[in-house]
Amino acid sequence: MPDQPPPLTLQRLERLIEISQTLASTLDHHKLLRNIIQAARDLIDCEAASIILADTQSGELRFEATTNIEAAQMEGLVIPMDSIAGWIFTNNQPLVVPDASRDPRWSRVVDTKIAFVTRSILGVPLAHRDKPIGVVQALNKRVGGFTDEDVATLRTLAAQAAIAIVNARLFQQSDLISEMVHELRTPLGAIMATSHLLLRPNLPEEKRADLIRTVQRETERLTTMTTDFLDMARLESGRMRFRRERFDLPELIQECADVVRPQAGARHIVLHIEVEPGLTTLSSDRGKLKQVILNLLTNAVKYNREHGAITVRAARTPDGKFARLSVADTGRGIPPEAMEHMFQKFYRVPDSEGYATGTGLGLAVAKKMVEVLGGEMKVESEVGIGSTFWFTQPLEEG
Repeated sequence: MPDQPPPLTLQRLERLIEISQTLASTLDHHKLLRNIIQAARDLIDCEAASIILADTQSGELRFEATTNIEAAQMEGLVIPMDSIAGWIFTNNQPLVVPDASRDPRWSRVVDTKIAFVTRSILGVPLAHRDKPIGVVQALNKRVGGFTDEDVATLRTLAAQAAIAIVNARLFQQSDLISEMVHELRTPLGAIMATSHLLLRPNLPEEKRADLIRTVQRETERLTTMTTDFLDMARLESGRMRFRRERFDLPELIQECADVVRPQAGARHIVLHIEVEPGLTTLSSDRGKLKQVILNLLTNAVKYNREHGAITVRAARTPDGKFARLSVADTGRGIPPEAMEHMFQKFYRVPDSEGYATGTGLGLAVAKKMVEVLGGEMKVESEVGIGSTFWFTQPLEEG
């Protein structure tokens, strides 16, 4: 490899300039990673591309995005430091492997997992201020072998990508923290005001009990908000790990229904479950989907009317590629002006008296989890009739 990289063709330079503008303006972590690997695949003209990032806490190398499989299928997979990617990261140098099968650092684990055949690899470090934060790889050059121009192109892209990744992380953290601090003021203010009232010696016992319940309610809200905040921070920074497994979908739905049934029963709300025959096994992150379903069911109880109903339905989409799970309530519905904001962070629909309840993060977290797992989440509602929140998850082919 020459000391000085060869000049890039005008076509590649123009494409890199265009890509750099896109990367600089993308602050969503997952979307940014997808843009990077798609650009790498197109620029190098290879079969696939991937990004491996160092965990900010453990320092381990983990798959974060690939062009040829769903992200959730590889997320959380730790890459050993004695691998090809580990060498690139440790030495902070690019590497071309013309024949992966002959390199002792190459492992067939990933290929076996995703039914892919890796023949050749071009990898370059993602480095910020000369410190590696990960690796971007191009796999299987379509025509011929990887050239010096390919190396120079991927290094240029990686330099832009590393800056974009760091900037996105910083923006999301600072943006989320500022919003969180603002939101914390309300429950903290309520607790502070209530505690002052509790110190009054002549406070009636009935009033004292009411104030204590206020403190308990606001403390519980703080606890929930903190949990949701940490989930959102991990999602936006790409640090939340997903574990794909096969599980029984009707069993999971029943499990979630059993959790909220006492709350529903206290308000005389009937819970119905309808699952399409034959829709049994799903391959996804069971724990994360349980969190999503519980969020939707809890909201359906909270915003429903007394003696209302909740219907949980699971069915295949018309094209047969996804499972669609919906939670419908018979509550007061969502005003049209609020619909477009339902999945925004910290947004809460005011109740009938003009007050907003909840943390305003649960739905935003749920939607983000569903999307990372390869699905989408939507809401349909009619004022006075009720609301239906639904999400999809991909079904295994065959």
